[in-house]
Amino acid sequence: MHVWRLSKARFAGSALSGEGARLFEGRWNFAGVPMVYTSTSLALAAIEFFVHLDPSAAPDDLVSVLAKIPDALRRDKLAIEELPSDWRRIDNRNLQQLGTDWARSKKSVALVVPSAAVEGEWNVLLNPAHPDFAKVAVSPPKPFRYDERMFR
Repeated sequence: MHVWRLSKARFAGSALSGEGARLFEGRWNFAGVPMVYTSTSLALAAIEFFVHLDPSAAPDDLVSVLAKIPDALRRDKLAIEELPSDWRRIDNRNLQQLGTDWARSKKSVALVVPSAAVEGEWNVLLNPAHPDFAKVAVSPPKPFRYDERMFR
């Protein structure tokens, strides 16, 4: 399975460390829990990153990072039916607990979760604390730019 993540170029070396999520809580984790948020396509990664940007200022310092999760590594998947009805709500403590519990259990290196930004698409959470995380192959970062028409 291939997954993508966007990052500011200066953080490219640590884009898959989980440090950002450890410092700041996210949709699927409480602060203190390292986790890497990735997407199943570069386009989805771009949208997931875009929702956090100032729409009046296009960033010019981004890179995309591609990672390959070997087929032999265990991946779990959360179906939408397994989630609370308000799972798309920002700061949903139930989702944060669900993701935190998954990460701490170290049951799998990856957890496939639905995207809140694009219905029907999937993101992949990676657990850098999992013993097999080192088997995830990371490609060198590549420059990434949004189309200027997205910012006005």
